[in-house]
Amino acid sequence: MKTTQKIPASILLRLAESTAFPSRLAEVVRPLLDLLEEMTGLESTYFTVIDEVKGIQTVVYAKNTRRLNIPEGLTVPWGDTLCRRAIIEERHYTSDVPGVWGDSNAARELGICTYLSEPIRLINNTLYGTLCAASEQPLSVSEKSLHYLSLFSSLIARYIESEKLLDILINENQILTRHALTDPLTGIPNRRALMRSLSEQLQHAHNAGKRLHVAFIDLDGFKEINDRYGHDAGDRFLIHIARVLVEQRPEADTVARYGGDEFVLFRLSSGDDHQQACIALRDELESVTRGSYEVCGETIEYAGASVGVITTEPGQFDPEEVLQLSDTAMYQQKRERKSKPSAEGHS
Repeated sequence: MKTTQKIPASILLRLAESTAFPSRLAEVVRPLLDLLEEMTGLESTYFTVIDEVKGIQTVVYAKNTRRLNIPEGLTVPWGDTLCRRAIIEERHYTSDVPGVWGDSNAARELGICTYLSEPIRLINNTLYGTLCAASEQPLSVSEKSLHYLSLFSSLIARYIESEKLLDILINENQILTRHALTDPLTGIPNRRALMRSLSEQLQHAHNAGKRLHVAFIDLDGFKEINDRYGHDAGDRFLIHIARVLVEQRPEADTVARYGGDEFVLFRLSSGDDHQQACIALRDELESVTRGSYEVCGETIEYAGASVGVITTEPGQFDPEEVLQLSDTAMYQQKRERKSKPSAEGHS
């Protein structure tokens, strides 16, 4: 029988470099396959993933140096693989596959004589996959090499777990971020999200040589609704208004709840007649908020919100300043509406 080789220092150095700050599973596994081949002399080393529910085993990464070829992407039924037999029998190494597992058709077709396999188990003992090596020749493998095979398997398992933990942390952070930027009542962006988005869009509009139309929306008579129908009805009315603003807007528009009974909508300008565009947007928003709202078993006939719309100037980047200007325009519109009392709804 052939004997194993010493581990070259260059391979050890490459392993240390590759596993220091890996960004992908392949960057961990492939150097280990190289090292496993150097240590054992087996011509095929490979890493597999096992799906016990579907009953399949898939070769994900492989290194083949001579005639024996275990291809990446190979999928086989898990029930009668050499890896499964090795796990059940706790036989991690044999140099006589024909004598030990002579009934294995796959091993016979591939001509495998020497076989190594170590299961990759996660912390909860879940079987994730295997780290394997195979040869057509009967090769002697030292206890030290088998120890390293087990060590490599553990390294891969720890990396997979760290990646799973990182995915969980990223997902939870995304959820927390969404919560931090979402109004809990209406489900639309809140004031914090508004300020961030408006700041970005002001810069984008400047870079594109365009302007923003910014609308400040105040729900006239909202206090009366609260006083007459109760706070639950008031909350549901706000939800209805938010839904109307979101559903009626073009997809590129941004709608946010500024606070209380105030909302903000902004969009990129699409023409040169900014004054007419402001009037059109104001009339549009007053119109879509006007109507009958069914809340808590009551029908609220609403005359529409007061809306102030401004167009930003080139080089205007301060979202606070822009909102202040649109708020001022809204109050001007509110005064004009109050000077024309309506017999319908709230004013």
